[in-house]
Amino acid sequence: MPELILHHYPTSPFAEKARLLLGFKQLPWRSVMIPPIMPKPDLVALTGGYRKTPVLQVGADIYCDTALIARRLEAEKPTPTLFPHGQHFTVASLAHWADSVLFQHAVSLVFQPESIAARFGKLPPEFLKAFVADRSALFSGGLATRLPAEAAKHQWPSLMARLQQQLERDPGGFLFGEPSLADVAVAHPLWFLRGTPVTAPLVNDYPAVAAWLERVLGFGHGTPSELSSEEAIGIARDATPAPLPQEDFVDPNGFVPGQQVAICAIDYGVDPVEGELVFSGREVLTLRREDPRAGTVHVHFPRVGFRIEAR
Repeated sequence: MPELILHHYPTSPFAEKARLLLGFKQLPWRSVMIPPIMPKPDLVALTGGYRKTPVLQVGADIYCDTALIARRLEAEKPTPTLFPHGQHFTVASLAHWADSVLFQHAVSLVFQPESIAARFGKLPPEFLKAFVADRSALFSGGLATRLPAEAAKHQWPSLMARLQQQLERDPGGFLFGEPSLADVAVAHPLWFLRGTPVTAPLVNDYPAVAAWLERVLGFGHGTPSELSSEEAIGIARDATPAPLPQEDFVDPNGFVPGQQVAICAIDYGVDPVEGELVFSGREVLTLRREDPRAGTVHVHFPRVGFRIEAR
């Protein structure tokens, strides 16, 4: 059975989401550290251009975006489930809101001057300059726009009041009684805010939210062990992609397996990945690509949040 390999770095909010998912599932996994800014040559050898963090590798299969990573981990170990019975739509919808709207607010609040000074104050000025330039490039060309700090501050009390109200109403200790993907998705932007004393009160001032966040962070990170990026590439090169699923589905825009296409995110990090479309399903798009270092790999993307173009 191929090992689960997570390509990530410690301070990435979405990487923390993936680590918590692995912890919730109590899975063993290999940890590959990647640079927080470009270039990322070893990661791109696997993804073909996708640069966002994290990426999950299982042999020669590469999974992009935490929404899809969650589904892959659910398939790996169905119990405990991330999608409690009868709540799939509610859980997936709230997770999507958290990964977009809530995360957008958190980023705006974290990248205020006072918070930046607290977060990056001990790092060399050259790194901060490179980090700012990298994030400007990351958000170039996509549909995502930076929410003004004033708007984020204005709306934040409403978002937290709604979250606190939901938690106070449900006696189970989690958003929908039992833990789910929704809890982890809402938690990671708040974990990001708690990273500096400047923004931590935006979470800690809401007692029910703060207590709930501790419960979610208590899932831990599973059982990681270190792996080098070169070793991960070698694993991909020596493996064969897993069999593709069978699904009775007709792509609404007429894309069919065998086409040469490019797939990219629509919000930010819109670097395209080109290859042969080998699967088009209701939730997943899969490309087959060849890399001089990684060999033949299948790169998987969620349908929601990504676009596909013929090449």
